[in-house]
Amino acid sequence: QVQLVESGGGLVQAGGSLRLSCAASGGTFSGYAMGWFRQAPEKEREIVAAITWRGDRTYYTDSVKGRFTISRDNAKNMVYLQMNTLRPEDTAFYYCAAKRTFALIISRSYDYWGQGTQVTVSS
Repeated sequence: QVQLVESGGGLVQAGGSLRLSCAASGGTFSGYAMGWFRQAPEKEREIVAAITWRGDRTYYTDSVKGRFTISRDNAKNMVYLQMNTLRPEDTAFYYCAAKRTFALIISRSYDYWGQGTQVTVSS
């Protein structure tokens, strides 16, 4: 069974950048679509970005387009979320998710979830 571990969260100033990483424990990402989600204290968990197993298709929620980039390195068994020009409204707990499929998954129907990492953006 795939277990996901996120890292790279922290406190940054508005306009700054941060890169989140997701790694597998007890398995690999081979054959899995991946996604990044976030949840602020007063909001529902929402999808931020998604990427297919091959890395040939991606999805971004409107609020992060042009600022965030999801990528993966299957040889290194790593998935990343590069976050640039961060805004206070990006403050949330960020989760990595995986599903064994060739499709691009942009819903919450992932099978595996990480514990999350906190991202706080100060103004």
